[in-house]
Amino acid sequence: MRTMTASFARLARLVLACTILFAPIIMSGPAHAQEHERQPLVADLSRHLVAITTGFAGTDVLLFGATDEPGDVVLVVRGPNRDEIVRRKVRLGGMIWANGPAVTLHDVPAFYRVAANRPLEEIMSPAARERHQIGDDVLNLRMSGDVAPEDRAEFREALVRLKESRDLYTVGPGEVNMLANRLFRTELHFPANVPTGTYMVEVYLVRDGEVVSAEITPLIISKVGIGADIFQFAHEQSALYGIAAIIIAVFAGWLAGVAFRKK
Repeated sequence: MRTMTASFARLARLVLACTILFAPIIMSGPAHAQEHERQPLVADLSRHLVAITTGFAGTDVLLFGATDEPGDVVLVVRGPNRDEIVRRKVRLGGMIWANGPAVTLHDVPAFYRVAANRPLEEIMSPAARERHQIGDDVLNLRMSGDVAPEDRAEFREALVRLKESRDLYTVGPGEVNMLANRLFRTELHFPANVPTGTYMVEVYLVRDGEVVSAEITPLIISKVGIGADIFQFAHEQSALYGIAAIIIAVFAGWLAGVAFRKK
């Protein structure tokens, strides 16, 4: 019963998207149809806030929409930007591994996902992908550090591999489902380790290799409940948090000693 209710809810959202897309033409009538410019692309999310609680194990958010005419749909989700440090491991004495040269990459999306109804190489030109930074291979990542220019590509690839291993970077063709060449939908998966912050969900309509329309929708991922209160207290009052943690640890150790003391 719950599955049927969810299916009807998703269908209702798709119908609503179509209504929003074609309402200006229908309401105006034939005499005034040319006065209203049809919007090529309409897209929205099933929710705009993801609440992370203590038992958060990941979640899915439905993205749905419609286009005025057939075309390809590309989706990009970018997480909050931050600086990332990537270090190279070096072998010392042939036996011990230690941290070597390091590079700082600036304005790196903490979360990055690309989805499309077909492989990107088949629907977008390289220039268009680079212009809109669609694909982890064309992300504009600024670097700083004492590293030779010819070695910087290696650090970039290492960062992408690390993000992919944590399920934070994904490029998946075929994940956008096209329905009757006008409607589309996809599920956005956010893992349990997803960073908090404001995300930008970008939807592009592509024809003949170029972007003809785009929709950008914000999505907020935030901690809620007692976990959020502790997190905020730890960052805003770090000294008091450290003292409280030490007191709790000492008390817990004393209590365990009393409980298991041999008589």
